[in-house]
Amino acid sequence: MSRRIRLAVVPAHRILAGRALALCFVCLVLAFVLIMLGLPLGEVLRLVITSTFGTVFGLENLALYMTPLLMTGGAVWLGLRAGLWNIGAEGQFLAGATAAAAVGLFLPLPAFVALPLAGLASLVAGALWSAVPAAGRAWLGVSEIITTLLLNFIASFMVYYLVTGPWADHVTDAQVSSQRIALAIPVIYGVVHWGGPFAIALVVALGLTLGRSRFGYELRLCGSNPEAAHYAGISVAPRLFVALLASGALAGLGGMMEVLGTVHRLQGGLAHGYGYLGIVVALLARHSALALIPAAFLMAVILNTGIVLQTLQVSASSVLAITGLLVFAIAVSDELSAYVRLETAK
Repeated sequence: MSRRIRLAVVPAHRILAGRALALCFVCLVLAFVLIMLGLPLGEVLRLVITSTFGTVFGLENLALYMTPLLMTGGAVWLGLRAGLWNIGAEGQFLAGATAAAAVGLFLPLPAFVALPLAGLASLVAGALWSAVPAAGRAWLGVSEIITTLLLNFIASFMVYYLVTGPWADHVTDAQVSSQRIALAIPVIYGVVHWGGPFAIALVVALGLTLGRSRFGYELRLCGSNPEAAHYAGISVAPRLFVALLASGALAGLGGMMEVLGTVHRLQGGLAHGYGYLGIVVALLARHSALALIPAAFLMAVILNTGIVLQTLQVSASSVLAITGLLVFAIAVSDELSAYVRLETAK
């Protein structure tokens, strides 16, 4: 006889195998939909590969997409380590972008002074934007899911107000945008800036710090078993508060990289859903900070694929559909990977 049991700790090879099958399933479903739409599958595949990996423009796009995805993914991942769902990375991203834009627009300082100042301002702005949900969760038990989510809408409206009102571009009369910001992150090649390598280094440092430090251990314990942490003499509430502040700061720094490295303007729709896509990146990465890098790369490829599909008259919502299907397939595969068949004697 045999029966299925659920493993407490799932081996990495089972997770990887399950996710590979999930990705294949998503590709098959996408292929089926494209065929039903009457699109030549081979031609679509060729366009996706060549436009994404076969041109300088495509590779630059991947790098520019990966940078904010790494930052928002790292922000959400940090919160998850403490058992917190930071759904507000989008708002924290916009808060950081707004603070960095303010430095670039209104402080005529040399770049070597203004750039670090803009980075510091974005860190503080992102942290402050998450401070109220963090305090509510840490000391009052208020769900951070609701409070961080609602602050996303406030941040979005704040940006729209600024770029259509006091910060509106009166030089070129660009719609829903500030004037061009002269302060910029130095570029590496083409339009690819140093924010990308810095984001990768930050993610690696984050993984090493939380994986090998006392604070990282205490944070994981607070997230997985708050009662055990309390009995071990660990103050749970302050650590949850700091974790969510740090999470917001990371997302805010991502906003600075976007506004000073890629867009060079504060404008409506600046976040492009990066805060929400960061949740997907963090879920794909699971417990490994290093896994944020391939997860962000995969999401960047999906975003680039969405652009190609739009040129073929496929709805822009296709990216959301692909992302949603991917999350669903990954969730199912992770759950199924935890079960093994156990042979028992009669």
